[in-house]
Amino acid sequence: MAIIITDECINCGACEPECPNNAIYEGGVEWKVADGTAISGTYKLEDGRSVNVQEEQEPVAEDFYYIVPDKCTECVGFHEEPQCAAVCPVDCCVPDPERVESKEKLLARKSLLHV
Repeated sequence: MAIIITDECINCGACEPECPNNAIYEGGVEWKVADGTAISGTYKLEDGRSVNVQEEQEPVAEDFYYIVPDKCTECVGFHEEPQCAAVCPVDCCVPDPERVESKEKLLARKSLLHV
């Protein structure tokens, strides 16, 4: 499952530099699939839309840091545990119960993002 940042976030930013997929953004900031990845061309988002990887997307959250689920791999293939959760001082980086994903699916996403 992807990791989410709850509204208990204190906007400290400790999580952002730890993400190997560049999937964490400050609240209100637009994101791109290409940010911090090796991907080019188009990418199919989980909602079915195909987007240019350089195209800015709407922020997931406005008031606090957020994780783009289409880029989150829970650090599978990089680390033993999600690094955002490991460094969060208020434990607001938690598994998203609505996005249960297998290790295989997370590894496949990692392979797509880091060609």
